[in-house]
Amino acid sequence: MIEGLLIGLSTAFSLTNILMVIGGCLIGTFIGMLPGLGPMSIIAIMIPVAITIGDPSAALILLAGVYYGAIFGGSTSSILINAPGVASTVASSFDGYPMARDGKAGKALTIAAIASFAGGTIGALLLMVFAPMLASVALLFHSAEYFALMVVGLSAIAAFAGTGNVAKAMLMTIVGLMLATVGTSALFNAPRFTAGMMELQSGIGFITLAMAMFALPEAIYLVLDPARSKRSGDSGKITNLRISREEGRQIAPVIGRQSVQGFFIGVLPGAGATIASFLGYAVERNIASAEEQKMFGKGSVKGLAAPESANNAASTGSFVPLLTLGIPGSGTTAILLGALLALNVTPGPRLMVDSPEIFWSVIISMYLGNLVLLILNLPLIPYIAKILAVPRTFLIPFILFFTLMGAYIGQNNSTELLLLVAFGVMATILKFADFPLPPLLIGFILGGMLEDNFARSMQLYDGVSFMWERPMTMVLLIVAAILVVLPGLRTWRARASQRRGVSTPD
Repeated sequence: MIEGLLIGLSTAFSLTNILMVIGGCLIGTFIGMLPGLGPMSIIAIMIPVAITIGDPSAALILLAGVYYGAIFGGSTSSILINAPGVASTVASSFDGYPMARDGKAGKALTIAAIASFAGGTIGALLLMVFAPMLASVALLFHSAEYFALMVVGLSAIAAFAGTGNVAKAMLMTIVGLMLATVGTSALFNAPRFTAGMMELQSGIGFITLAMAMFALPEAIYLVLDPARSKRSGDSGKITNLRISREEGRQIAPVIGRQSVQGFFIGVLPGAGATIASFLGYAVERNIASAEEQKMFGKGSVKGLAAPESANNAASTGSFVPLLTLGIPGSGTTAILLGALLALNVTPGPRLMVDSPEIFWSVIISMYLGNLVLLILNLPLIPYIAKILAVPRTFLIPFILFFTLMGAYIGQNNSTELLLLVAFGVMATILKFADFPLPPLLIGFILGGMLEDNFARSMQLYDGVSFMWERPMTMVLLIVAAILVVLPGLRTWRARASQRRGVSTPD
């Protein structure tokens, strides 16, 4: 192992591979800022370039740099214009965008950059130490465990609801689960709820729904309320870029916890950065004090640091099943697996022994890549944040253009544009009625995986006995039950203490 690590160090620090790291990070960051062009699209475009390079180490380092560069840069559009084109950066908009609306766009981007760097770096270190061990742990997860993991994700919806809005959040989650059933079922290979439309057989595109839930309502709000941007403090002068010492103390433990949690979630094939970011946000809100919980969704520094740390750590963790088992943990790593095979590299348990220069150079390049991303992005924050200083007459068409472009690129058919408008109008009405929209998107993202894994588990065990026959499944379901009960219990205790305080004489 030591010998392989030394070979990896010499390979990673060669001039060619350092240029690959810088180039991949630059491409991923700047294209990742555009809503609709997520890491999957960018990597698919870059595969012919990688194959032309010929050297498997350099090619994979380039593609890996594009991958975490896109995750790093994807938070920018989420924070500045509330247009998360990548699923893993949706949770970053919950508190990042309110901070930008309050005139703290620079600070929000700084927190995102530091949290992303820390998450990616901690993930790379954990990958270096635990990769061989975690590969065997990942094999223990089957359909039953993945079903339970999806339930844990859904049980955290209370973290995305305001005070007294838990029932509304549950309703929105159910709507999201219903929308996830549109299209051809992976289990039965039959179209459902398509109303006879061929375009819906592949389901509703995530990009379309994400843009409709967040970006389009924002553009409509700017049209309906022209004075909104002036009230929000978007003055053209970008100030307040630095994080105070108190804010640093607040986010440091959050970054540490969510980097570790995000990495281990990323290790599980099929989990990925999206679930890691949502769970990271939910966990931090649930363990926060009552006063801090009120700030979540309104510009909490913890609420921004948590998903940014988790999604970057999970992106690094997803390389564990890819490199050590040859199992892609997400759509993006599936494309990376195809690139590896095209380069005549067979990932699996023997990769670390047979090709240590590839295995270790990729891992070391992740640390270098995160350092490059931090160095590149921090000086650019004042200029990137000036997007909010663009006059409203230009900002609205800008948001609408990228919203429509992202929806069309996602599925490459014009029906998505009609769905975008329909869902966007519905989302605007729901926002006016004070319905939380993130639970709908969570239900949609997790719904398909929940259904598929539940159906497979039912077939394997001829019923629901897998819920108590598999210990890990039962533990995860118990965790989900605790997450459901905990918010109600805390509310009951707070009310009980208030009643005691009122009834107690002075």
